[in-house]
Amino acid sequence: MSTRSAWQIRVGAVTFVVEHHQRAQRRALEANPSAPVARRRAGARFGPRGILGPMSGLTLTGLEGKVAVVTGAGRMRSIGRPIAVELARAGCDIVLTGTGRAPERYPDDEQAVGWRDIDSVADEVRALGRRALPVVSNVADPDAVDALVARTLDELGRVDIVVNNAGAARGEDRVPVIDLGIDAWRTVIDVNLNGTFYMSRAFGRAFVEQGQGGSIVNISSIGGKMMAANTAAYAASKAGIHALTSAMSGEMGRHRVRVNAVCPGIIDTYRMDDVPRGEVWDALVAKQIPLGRSGTGEDIAYMVVYLCSDQGSWITGQLYTVDGGTVPGR
Repeated sequence: MSTRSAWQIRVGAVTFVVEHHQRAQRRALEANPSAPVARRRAGARFGPRGILGPMSGLTLTGLEGKVAVVTGAGRMRSIGRPIAVELARAGCDIVLTGTGRAPERYPDDEQAVGWRDIDSVADEVRALGRRALPVVSNVADPDAVDALVARTLDELGRVDIVVNNAGAARGEDRVPVIDLGIDAWRTVIDVNLNGTFYMSRAFGRAFVEQGQGGSIVNISSIGGKMMAANTAAYAASKAGIHALTSAMSGEMGRHRVRVNAVCPGIIDTYRMDDVPRGEVWDALVAKQIPLGRSGTGEDIAYMVVYLCSDQGSWITGQLYTVDGGTVPGR
């Protein structure tokens, strides 16, 4: 069988599944247009404006009533916030963690709108009809992580999804290795790599004890693949996450727990505020991103939701690059 004919068969199979779901949704809505489950299923689709997208026929399933933990979810312009919101839109109850930073440390745009960190995101989750549990926690502290597991199970009764998104701020680590301070190195490794390990270990044990499978998604970076000069601490932490993801996926498969990583490229969030917007930013985008625009938190959220859904249930141990083409083939 040629590659071309095999591809045609695969496309035909996907088309049949999509058409089947669309017909089932129409029948459900026609029979009972007020049913909340029917409305949610009809709306749980990928699209450029979130899970609600009129142009796509792919229905994501398996997320209704699940409990997802998203770390580092309090920033207004971020990756963590849209991940939490889109998982909630798909049917999940959400545990959100943040560091409890003082309001005077908020960026100007957050202060201007009265942003309240994880409490504001929790309000967005509740507005979608889902439960939200905002928790101040430190992923770099294994005791705090154990307490987070206990509180999640005590208050929400279960856990199904963990998104390790918390990361150390860009700062003094972006220097040559010979100029890199020990404290700067340790901060990046402790939060990015050790934090991901602590979370994955603790919640992985909870998944095994529950016996119902689960999904861990580690938010990494193309930095862990590019390993560029002056990024040694960051690149090492993210490359370590890649190794952790790959090794743990082989260990947890027999428990029906999937472990994947998403590697964002240049995303327009507060973390990139050291690069001035305008000409400097536009030149960076033009030089680095073949698709011609920077990414959004939603771009990453869509991939995370897919990996956690039934439709992503045969995917584990993968390191998905989502970067507009900056790092092709890796």
